[in-house]
Amino acid sequence: MTDSSTPETCVIVGATGAMGSVIAQRLAGAGRRVLAVARSADELDKLATTSELISTCVADIGSDDAVGVIADGLDGPVRLALFAAGLPVRGSADTIEPSGLAVAANIKVAGPVRLLHAVRDHLTEGSRFVAIAGSLGIEPGPLDAGPGTANAALLNLMRQIGALYGPKGITTHTIAPGPIDTPRLRALVETQAAETGRPVDEIWSAYLGKTTLGRLPTLDEIAWLVDMLLAPEAAVLHGAVLTADGGVRHGVL
Repeated sequence: MTDSSTPETCVIVGATGAMGSVIAQRLAGAGRRVLAVARSADELDKLATTSELISTCVADIGSDDAVGVIADGLDGPVRLALFAAGLPVRGSADTIEPSGLAVAANIKVAGPVRLLHAVRDHLTEGSRFVAIAGSLGIEPGPLDAGPGTANAALLNLMRQIGALYGPKGITTHTIAPGPIDTPRLRALVETQAAETGRPVDEIWSAYLGKTTLGRLPTLDEIAWLVDMLLAPEAAVLHGAVLTADGGVRHGVL
């Protein structure tokens, strides 16, 4: 059982990634305790040097063993459980290894379930369970078999978790960022260039051209969005998919 006298913790899976590390540092900068979860002890140690409020947990969210490892790192209420792990899988349905789809699902679908199992005994009324689900799960392209399929499944899973935990006062939120200037996106652009024969610069300009804002969202803006969800008033956003893409999507859904 959770000891309510212990300070609350924000658990971040994928904490050493480009997005996860920025989020962890923002939350710690706001005075929140952070349990940073990732596979690399070295990268976690680097992250921990940025704030004494960041503690580390070496765990592979692609393995069921992560449930116990993360749970062992908790000593009180969990204010936020954030799934921000990315995908190593790229390619179209023509080029992706079929087993790559299973890899994608193991991370993006089974991963959040492992996180839920690790923290569920520490969630209390007002806790947030949040997942980063790429916008490719809403509007996939022809070269996005892995990310598109896995993120679509994650969107469905988060609705299920919301139905389970909403009545307990524990809210769920899905953030669907559009393209963000990160090493992961640049690797995707390289893959698209190799598959289509188009120049990298042309593909990159196309990403910029899709936004009505005229620029790509920043990692700091996504971190702000996560931080904002910790406000009590954000409970009204329970079950919502928050599209943060700088105006790429023009529809009503």
